[in-house]
This record gives sequence, C-alpha cells and structure tokens, in this order.
Amino acid sequence: MLATTIVLWALNLTVTRYILTHGFAPMAYTTVRYGIAALTFVVITLALEGTLRPSAGHLALVVLAGLTLYVNQIGFVYAVKTTSASLVALMLAAVPIFTALIGIALRTESLSARFWVGAGVSFAGVGLVVLGTGGKLSGELGGVLLGILTAATWAVYSVVITRLMRWYSPTRISALVLPIAWVPIALTGWPQTQAQNYALGAEVWALFLFATFGPLVLTNVLWFRSLDRIGPARATLATNLQPFLAAVFAVVLLSETLAPIQVAGGLLIGAGIFMARRRGAPVPPE
Repeated sequence: MLATTIVLWALNLTVTRYILTHGFAPMAYTTVRYGIAALTFVVITLALEGTLRPSAGHLALVVLAGLTLYVNQIGFVYAVKTTSASLVALMLAAVPIFTALIGIALRTESLSARFWVGAGVSFAGVGLVVLGTGGKLSGELGGVLLGILTAATWAVYSVVITRLMRWYSPTRISALVLPIAWVPIALTGWPQTQAQNYALGAEVWALFLFATFGPLVLTNVLWFRSLDRIGPARATLATNLQPFLAAVFAVVLLSETLAPIQVAGGLLIGAGIFMARRRGAPVPPE
C-alpha cells in the first residue's frame, strides 16, 4: 500500500504537468478536480459514519486546514504550470524540513544539532536549484518559488491534520477539509472554469480521472492504512523516495531536463533530509 501511494504521488506531478500543457487552465483543473474529490469523500464518510459534524472546539483547526490547502493548491498548480515537474518534485523534498521548523516554532519539537546541520544542507540544495534557473523571474524561478510555497504550506497542512487525527478518521477529515478548500478555489477559479473549453480529448480526461481518484482519493485511504500498519516513522521515511521518483518520471515521460547544478541541489536536499531524519508528518500531492 505504501509503495503504491508513493508511486501515485510521484506520477501526479507528471500527469498534472501534461494536463496543464494540453488545454486545461490551472484553476479550472483544480476547481473541477477538488470538487469531485470533495464530493467523493462526503459521500464515503456519510455512508461509513453517518455524520460530518466536527466538534465546535475543533472548527478553527478544520477551517485553518482548509484555507492552508487552498493556498497550497494555488501554489502547486501554478508551480507545475510555470516550471518543470521535475523541479517542483525537488522543491517538495523540503517538506520534512519545513515540518520540523514549524514544530520548533510551535514548541512541539526539540531538535538536535544534527537536525540543524541537515536543515542547512537541505536549504543549500534548494538554493542550488534556484540558482540553476538562471534568474528567470518570469519563468522557472517564479515556478521554483511557487514550489517552495507549496512545500511550506503542505508542511503547515500536515501539522494541522496530524492534530485533527486525534479525534477524527482520515475520511471525515477529508470530507470536512476538502469542501472548505474548494469554496475559495471555486471562487478564485470561476473565470477560468467558466471560460474553459472542456473538449480536451479522451486522453486528457483519462489522465484527469487518474489524477483525481488515484493521487487524491485512493492515496488518502492507502496512506493512512499504511501508517496504522507499519507506523509513522517507517512510512514517512519511505516517502522521501517520492520527490526522486517524481523527478525521474518527469524526465523520462515528459523528456524534461535538469541542469547539473539542479541535480546537485536535489542530491543535497535528499542528503539534508537523511541527516536530519526524524518522525514526520504526512507528505503527498497533490
């Protein structure tokens, strides 16, 4: 289950990049995709649990998770649109480091000198990836910065979701959070959604269905079942493979290229995470 989750997450970057470069506007894509996923989780949760109602004391956390996911998806879809999927994959490798830093800020983590060395190495890798863009603010560099935003907001989202998991099932959390995220997504994306030409061909729609029900819906179930069976420490350590696989898929399937300095940056990001390895929060897709 864990291996399937990692592969689906890795493929999602390549699939999304293909969809966005073959006619689907970024916000129209996100609006339709999250609308279908939110409805799916609502139906599943009502069938299994009979209610969606959160405790009044947890409502603020649910709203925070939803709004963070909204910002995360804006960053994700435009990062993938404006730069290569392989570069975005390298940026997402920094999620565990951002998660740890948030824990420091909230005083829920006490980390060793080894962690700080690892964090420094990881962020040096991010710097090399940015340097490899050649300073093209209107192109790759802008996409890399959006990729960093995506990684940082996913770290915040993971921390909030981890707290909600003390009281609610993964399906109920998704059924609560995804609709909250979808409302501002739909409002922001309304002009593109309304203007979108949906005659995109069978191939694009087949990939769209994969991106929705594979990396977004199915992996939610598989990921949390993996956590239950093998524990979060082993599961999150394995997810460090996901950015590497995503970059490989993008290079092989989309014929993307990475500059040597960016490859070196990716290796530094991975080395920093290995040096600072710790128990982490869930990492995904998108």
